Amino acid sequence: MTGRSDPRIVIIGTGFGGLGAAMELRRAGYERVTLLERGHDVGGVWLANTYPGAACDVPSPLYSFSYEPNPDWSTRFAPQAEIQRYLRDLASKYGLLERIRFGSEVTAAEYDDATAGWTVRTADGTVHEADVVISAVGQLSRPAFPDIPGIETFAGAAFHSAEWDHSVDLAGKRVAVIGTGASAIQFVPEIAPRVAQLTVFQRSATWIMPKPTTDYGPRARGRFRRFPATQRAARLGWLALCEAVSATIVDVPRLRPIIAGIGRFHLRRQVTDERLRAALAPDAPPGCKRALFSNDWFPALDRPTVRLETGGIAEITPAGVRGRDGTLHRADVIVYGTGFKGTEFLWPMTVTGAAGRKLHDEWSTGAQAYKGITVSGFPNFFLVYGPNTNLGAGSIVHVIESQARYIRRAVEVIAAQPGSALEVLPAAQAAYDARIQARLNRSVWSFCTSWYRDAAGRITNNWPGTVTAYRRETDRLDLTDYRLTRA
Repeated sequence: MTGRSDPRIVIIGTGFGGLGAAMELRRAGYERVTLLERGHDVGGVWLANTYPGAACDVPSPLYSFSYEPNPDWSTRFAPQAEIQRYLRDLASKYGLLERIRFGSEVTAAEYDDATAGWTVRTADGTVHEADVVISAVGQLSRPAFPDIPGIETFAGAAFHSAEWDHSVDLAGKRVAVIGTGASAIQFVPEIAPRVAQLTVFQRSATWIMPKPTTDYGPRARGRFRRFPATQRAARLGWLALCEAVSATIVDVPRLRPIIAGIGRFHLRRQVTDERLRAALAPDAPPGCKRALFSNDWFPALDRPTVRLETGGIAEITPAGVRGRDGTLHRADVIVYGTGFKGTEFLWPMTVTGAAGRKLHDEWSTGAQAYKGITVSGFPNFFLVYGPNTNLGAGSIVHVIESQARYIRRAVEVIAAQPGSALEVLPAAQAAYDARIQARLNRSVWSFCTSWYRDAAGRITNNWPGTVTAYRRETDRLDLTDYRLTRA
């Protein structure tokens, strides 16, 4: 490939999404690939989230690229440091480290109708010119803080779990934890034995399932290295299980009672106190919020030094957290385990497409993208882990692989005609969105409020099906759904 037939490609982000897209393009022979990363290393959320106990809740053989299995996982559910190291090793293997510009936070991306090119700007004033832009900033990168009166008045240390302050020694302290989501169920059991008093504020109970964890000792790791088929078999087995769970969310609701039964049994087995058990019993159907896996969350809450509060929060004072019943829960430290701004895609980056269209304006009534990958009016601009591609169960890495292949096919079309602009047709995008939303409206996610839904109630995050179905959805690039024009 010469000249514009080897297009200049800028990828934003170096988590699983950004590296997955870059590896797919490098495997296809594209050389002019630049990655922009605001952090100091690769990893995305697996670089940022270093709270105690941080780990994946998807089995390691499945939470990895199918073409890059890792026989050296130490446990079935890999900890944060191992996942980040896995991604860095891949970046090194594929020659991506020298292509990454660290400390480069993208603030704007602007399309030029005359040249069919993009200008990408970073916070330090650097400008990158590109023929193709791929945004892989993810859905879970911006911590969300609760809207609680007085939150800025607290006199002690306070931080979000995604920005854990390791300089704060929790030993012997009174700690308040606000939130009981995926992060909290991992770090609460870790810090509970060390603190003097732990108060956990729960807004709503979540389905907690037993975690089938196991360590991979030297013999298991040696077996994975010598007989890769054993790890592939484990991957396929976990994939089949996750696909079955995914099916219950939309298509096979009659299986939900089975999942609920497992969750209730786990709760009864681990919590003997009837009042605590009642407070921890979910009132929403399983799958409405992402089910969590833990063997030590319930025992941690059953400790004599831990108190679960479910009455709501009235305000935060300099001395601690005041409940709606007027009780002041004094605290030396507050940890916010309140999740991420999952529906604010790409924020605060400004993306300007053809004819000056702003992507934030296009998404003012809810984010949408054709196959979760591309948006009408924004030629040669692609998304990894975009709207409606998150999963209620299973491995997002499988979805990322599908998207990377689809984007690579689109890049092949652009590279074959230098200076061309590939844009999905508005009708194709609208028809796709209508089909997806119709399925989502009959899913279990429509039964409750969660981060999957935006302020208007539209489900903007999740894919209403299995990862196998998404692979089929993105298996080919149908050019009848696109407009290909010359600059």
